[in-house]
Amino acid sequence: KKIFISSDHAGFKLKETIKDYLRNKKVKFKDLGPKDDSSVDYPDYAHKVAKKVKSSKSNVGILVCGSGTGMNIAANKHKNIRAAQCFNLKSTKLSRLHNDANIITLGSRLITKKNALKFVSVFLNTKFEGGRHSRRVKKI
Repeated sequence: KKIFISSDHAGFKLKETIKDYLRNKKVKFKDLGPKDDSSVDYPDYAHKVAKKVKSSKSNVGILVCGSGTGMNIAANKHKNIRAAQCFNLKSTKLSRLHNDANIITLGSRLITKKNALKFVSVFLNTKFEGGRHSRRVKKI
């Protein structure tokens, strides 16, 4: 499994926090930018991650912007991408269990760093249930 992470300027600091968390857990990832918190256009970074994630069924992505919404909308424009904007533990867990989400989007202005790290952990460690949910995901 490969993990790709990116943000816009508003999500840059939280992205860096998530990267530190992943490094401490010895989880490998690839940062697709940006390199600092200078103003950028979030769709550019959402598209970079979505392209990498859709290149292999086992790949997943983490996107961070101010609200999580812009990144979510842009990523979901790609075929076979199921980006989920997560705002609590239940929404995060269900995004994986029932929707087989392959990208998590987070809003740096709406959630705490502590919660963001919990959401990332749950997202990365929850498996898709399959079963009746597979039929539904195929209809997306």
